[in-house]
Amino acid sequence: MKGDTMKKRSATEYDGIRTYTKRERTLYLWGLLGQNIIYNIIGAGLQYFFESVIFMPALAIGAIMTSARVWDAFNDPMMGTIVDRTRTKWGKCRPYLLFAPLPIFIITVLCFTNFGIYTNPNANHPLIIAWAAITYILWGMLYTIGDIPLWGITAVMTERDDHRNKILSLARVFAGIGGGITLVAIQPLGVAVGKRLSAAKNMSFAQGQRYGFLIVAIGFAFIGCALFQLVGIFTKERISASEKKNNIKENFKLMWSNKPFRQILISGILSSPKNLIMIVAMTLVNIYYANNDSAVMIKYYLLLGTGLFIGQFVAMLIMPELVKKIEKKTLYNWCNIISAVPFIMIFICYEIAPSHDVTTPLFLVIYAVMFALAGISIGATTVLQSLMIADCIDYEEYKSGLRPDAVFFSGQSFITKLASGIATIISSLAYHIVDFQKERREQVFDFMQVGVARTNPEFEPFMMIMFFLVSIPPAIGCILSAIPTWKYALPDKEHSRILKELTARRHSDENDETDK
Repeated sequence: MKGDTMKKRSATEYDGIRTYTKRERTLYLWGLLGQNIIYNIIGAGLQYFFESVIFMPALAIGAIMTSARVWDAFNDPMMGTIVDRTRTKWGKCRPYLLFAPLPIFIITVLCFTNFGIYTNPNANHPLIIAWAAITYILWGMLYTIGDIPLWGITAVMTERDDHRNKILSLARVFAGIGGGITLVAIQPLGVAVGKRLSAAKNMSFAQGQRYGFLIVAIGFAFIGCALFQLVGIFTKERISASEKKNNIKENFKLMWSNKPFRQILISGILSSPKNLIMIVAMTLVNIYYANNDSAVMIKYYLLLGTGLFIGQFVAMLIMPELVKKIEKKTLYNWCNIISAVPFIMIFICYEIAPSHDVTTPLFLVIYAVMFALAGISIGATTVLQSLMIADCIDYEEYKSGLRPDAVFFSGQSFITKLASGIATIISSLAYHIVDFQKERREQVFDFMQVGVARTNPEFEPFMMIMFFLVSIPPAIGCILSAIPTWKYALPDKEHSRILKELTARRHSDENDETDK
């Protein structure tokens, strides 16, 4: 009798709890990798394209990207509401994952497409800016249609907390791989293809660069969207949507009234300056280290970026085991605070280096170590943010009976996009202050064809501001982000209790329905 009881309890706690298959998890992760290839085509490639290929004015770039990202941030909870109100035979997330990749591919290509607008950039500023604004804003809206259900589906693929933690941690790793590949490769490949076109087709250097980036964007977008399509085809939803459906206004109130979720939102917004390292670093490497040489760009990306990415992946992989031993909020807060140190060191090294030359082996080693430490922090806090948001979904279902999977994971996108918009404002204003406008950027790139820009005293303010932007504001953001979550409202023990009760409640409700 006792043996039968133990067997039944085991089945209830493990075998009876629904979860994803290994095949399903693998295909989900590959799809997420593809989706992040797409994101970084725009995140890394398009901003560089605007700044250093068609030389749009810095304030125009800042205005377009900031307004688009801020709008997109607030658009995310709206899309989350739509997803959570969806009821189909495929579930609430899968319909969007099935049909979103193709439109996203098309708009991604259009962002780089040349319809003759760029033949004479100096004469077509208004048209260039208008086309950039339209395509970029439309891209953000279409991307959101796929992004919100892509992350939201992780909360309904399994009832097991450890499985959810694992897939979210692995999701961050695969997202980092997809984004990292694109981040490292898209600019050097665009430059290299552009140079070959210029030589083979007797084009100007600027025209070759424009076509080079278009060709590379098409290739990356095709691969990314093909992988992204796997998620809609092969995933399965196992937790039914709640009967209650909130409207958009109610969901905005819900996001704010859920105290632990509110704390995460505020923390993420305060960490906005950390995004500057992604926005500015590529331009810094190209101008300061690589002198517009694609082979040298890749070399320095590997030297400086390998530690950053390895640090992120290590932190992401070990996080599911760490959270079993250490409170999530403790890890989150201290990872943020400690990460301020390597960021600050980036600027200190630049200031103390003789003639501001940080290309020597000593400084490259120091930077590689600092970037690795920063990567560990970024990876840890990124995963922890996802895990804590997933906990907040359980907390809301327990409290109100409503399960806002898509809405709360839209909060993660809200944080990312709003933070990116704020970081873009900071970088645009900084460039404007040192007069790093269109004409001055053109002078830098013209000089790079015949010399090394970092050795020219005329361009020193531009070098300084880029090192400042990837160092001091991110360090401040790291410290600020720990303030709202220092007294986090959902301890791990309380969440474990809530989850056990929720699982029992769901199965009891389903048994009642079966009996009827």
